[in-house]
Amino acid sequence: MSNKYAENVGLFKALADTNRLMIVDMLSCGELCACKILEKFHITQPTLSHHMKILCDCGLVNGRKEGKWMYYSLNSEKVQDFKNFLCAITIDKEDCICKEGECNCGKK
Repeated sequence: MSNKYAENVGLFKALADTNRLMIVDMLSCGELCACKILEKFHITQPTLSHHMKILCDCGLVNGRKEGKWMYYSLNSEKVQDFKNFLCAITIDKEDCICKEGECNCGKK
């Protein structure tokens, strides 16, 4: 499997959860304190920490500690790279993996 696919599979896995998608949506407006994110969900603080760890580990979200609070923001560079990857795999192109090798069915 090409490295570009392997690099992005973690992002898809991280986004394959309703709460995490909503968190990314919230962070699109700017940096937020964990307490502000927690207000919008019916989950415990440890559950939020679990979701934030997944989003941070895949690189979509940056976290920073200020005093006793964690603040989170989107990693705009990673978001743009992911958007570019998604666009690249969903458009017709000359170097598509479907055009590699010969087809046995006789169709192009």
